[in-house]
Amino acid sequence: MKKVLVVFGTRPEAIKMAPVVHALKANNKFKTRVCITGQHREMLDQVLQFFQIVPDYDLNLMTPKQSLNLLASRILAEIDVVFDDFKPDLVLVHGDTTTSSVVALAAFHRQIKIGHVEAGLRTYNKQSPFPEEINRQITGRLADIHFTPTPTTYNNLVLNEHVKASSVFTTGNTVIDALLWGVANINENREAIQSLKSELNFNKKIILVTGHRRESFGDKFVSFCSALLKIAERSDVQIIYPVHLNPNVKEPVYKLLSKHPNILLIAPLDYEVFIWLMNMSYFIITDSGGVQEEAPSLGKPVLVTRDITEREEAVTLGAVNLVGTSFDKIVKASNLLLDDNSVYNSMRIESNPYGDGKAALKINRIIEKLLQENE
Repeated sequence: MKKVLVVFGTRPEAIKMAPVVHALKANNKFKTRVCITGQHREMLDQVLQFFQIVPDYDLNLMTPKQSLNLLASRILAEIDVVFDDFKPDLVLVHGDTTTSSVVALAAFHRQIKIGHVEAGLRTYNKQSPFPEEINRQITGRLADIHFTPTPTTYNNLVLNEHVKASSVFTTGNTVIDALLWGVANINENREAIQSLKSELNFNKKIILVTGHRRESFGDKFVSFCSALLKIAERSDVQIIYPVHLNPNVKEPVYKLLSKHPNILLIAPLDYEVFIWLMNMSYFIITDSGGVQEEAPSLGKPVLVTRDITEREEAVTLGAVNLVGTSFDKIVKASNLLLDDNSVYNSMRIESNPYGDGKAALKINRIIEKLLQENE
């Protein structure tokens, strides 16, 4: 029987791979096992629990203040143990993380076929997002099967990079599968949700904020925080910001924002609570790729605090506005959404360009067919 090894290490990967894991494990035509590197630890474990996934292998590689190079070297060494034990015919990785690119390289060294979920996203700027853009390009060069979420990402590979069309499949993004399942299974009686309900003032417009990307650290992050302070001067808003644990984020955020009465700083949320909060928000300010993809399905406008995005589709349709970390752009765009209903409604699009919630099933069928052809 053919064997598929699914490998991921971060919270976003876990969310997006969870529907794929369930679809593959339900298929008795091949054997599937799950390996996690632990690139994120606590946040990753919360996602696994919510989606009821028990890893077959846990490399548990993350240590405090670990550099990208040290993490990469440890993944490259430790994944061989898993390859030796399971002997997979196909290794499935996701997106743009250190885990994805290094595991793909390790599989290539062992001449194991590589499948890349969420393939083909590009900015063609190696510094933005850093290091994700190069991670994704490296994985794309190594992969044998590419699962692209949209026609644009398909064209990036086939037209721009001359990847063989027969190896590229447009499936939609599995994040929509995860989101729709997650929203349908939220337990609003959870203590964490009840606690947030008591802290939020629903007579105001709730603005959900996230921010964590490396390219924004330093002065750009100060500008971003200053914009939030200006927006918070309004009496009709409440900003809630689950603050990333990275000291480059946490320290300036708490220093600059913690004393404002209209800004609520909280610890990072698990996936279930976060999607509940997204659904309760008026709009979202974020640098997250996943949130850019999820928010249109919830009818939430998004201001993206990046200068460029590899997720162009929602920008083209008007659901996402790229504002960067510019004080003026963030404040102006936020005030427009708060004051002008026509602008707000124009950003609530009817269908999500990133998928219909069936991407994992499509990926499962493609893998089954390809594995059968290679028997």
